[in-house]
Amino acid sequence: MEMLEVVLPGVVEPEGLQLRTAAAPTPSAGEVLIRMEATGVSFAEQQMRRGRYYDQPPFPFVPGYDLVGTVETVGDGVDAALTGRRVAVLTKVGGWSTHVLAEAADVVPVPDGLDPVDAETVVVNGITAWQMLHRKARIAAGQTILVHGANGGVGSTLVQLARHAGVRVIGTAAPRHHDRLRGLGVTPIDYRSDVPAAVRRIAPNGVDAVFDHLGGRSVVDSWRLLAPGGTLVSYGSATTRDDTGSKQWPVLKILLRVVIWNALPNRRRAFFYNIWAGRGTARFRDQLREDLGQVLRAMRAGDLTAQVAARFPLAEVAEAVRVAESGTVTGKVVLTP
Repeated sequence: MEMLEVVLPGVVEPEGLQLRTAAAPTPSAGEVLIRMEATGVSFAEQQMRRGRYYDQPPFPFVPGYDLVGTVETVGDGVDAALTGRRVAVLTKVGGWSTHVLAEAADVVPVPDGLDPVDAETVVVNGITAWQMLHRKARIAAGQTILVHGANGGVGSTLVQLARHAGVRVIGTAAPRHHDRLRGLGVTPIDYRSDVPAAVRRIAPNGVDAVFDHLGGRSVVDSWRLLAPGGTLVSYGSATTRDDTGSKQWPVLKILLRVVIWNALPNRRRAFFYNIWAGRGTARFRDQLREDLGQVLRAMRAGDLTAQVAARFPLAEVAEAVRVAESGTVTGKVVLTP
């Protein structure tokens, strides 16, 4: 059986991504072979293309942070009943391929009736949003939060989950996205404006949580916008995507700030969220299955709507990456076989 995969050979423009055909692998003990039905272009791959993702593997490699697909075959020790089941899996790399090996313990069943493209939009984005909201910030109905990049893949999922939990949401985005955000129940503000001043006008006493993927100066402003008892969750450094120099330093600066802020004599808290913390442990897998299961069930129930920015066949990955990096779309760009 032949497969098609996308190879990132080095720091290249989107057109430098390479298509390669190879024999589909055979699952070893404990593994499954998944026929990919949908995979996505996330911010992580955008950084990897620039050599800027803080723990990416050496070039060349196959990118692809997550996917949804059907189990084709299983290795020894794996329940044969998984064959033919639609599953979701977090991969970090390797997802941009028509056939992908994964540990059977890492796959999460996708509820019947969900479109694989829709489900794909909430794998890494849904786990990230759910865990930041409920495991880090521990939001409660009636609270007010600020979401930076509310039109993005994580942001558009996070605001919906927050609104479903009865939380008031302020979201930053370009004005062209404001009507769509209002339709999701979000109070939008222009990310190019004086964001702290705009937030203070809406929430004079501060907000109960801020979700900041921008890093740099933004994370400092976000900390200062917290009400007493509030929580800052930083989960990236998007403003440094095109920088040169150390790819670890922007994250290390945020981590240092988090340590200092949490040592201050106040009731506010700060976290740097890492989806891979504890990877490989039973607790990590249990929480991933539980949290992604919650998100997929919310989508199946109609409480969460997929935000599909665009769809492209895997062979048109260069154009898909350009669209994802353009900053003009809401939601996630999805690749299909």
